[in-house]
Amino acid sequence: MDDYILVSAPNVQGEDFIKQLLRRHIPFAAIVNNKTEYERMLELGVSTIIVINTTEEATWRVPELPVGRIFLFERSLNLCCRYIQICRSWTSKSICVVTDSANPRLIYKGMGANYVIHSSHADTSFLIINDLMASQDNR
Repeated sequence: MDDYILVSAPNVQGEDFIKQLLRRHIPFAAIVNNKTEYERMLELGVSTIIVINTTEEATWRVPELPVGRIFLFERSLNLCCRYIQICRSWTSKSICVVTDSANPRLIYKGMGANYVIHSSHADTSFLIINDLMASQDNR
């Protein structure tokens, strides 16, 4: 079974990324921490959604699906750090944070993110192209 890409998509960039994954039929799951985000993912057509209570560490269980690369689109420094903290043990593959802020780079790296990409463009196709090339190299 192929690994699932895990995505936190609380902004326009994240939504674009999800739409591109859907168009390309790439297996992925969305991670959310509230009902509003959950409903937004359903509206986008996401079929696999992992709901996390970010305040209750006892609920941070590894999902049953095989988690591969993780893409976290930043809307909140605190939430993004919490997702890194939760998800780092779920995969040995890379965690990529996409942000339009230059400030948190070292924070995210210190928390366990492998890559911090600074981008304010809504088009995220470059992430999928790079991800597909990297996954083909690993086969």
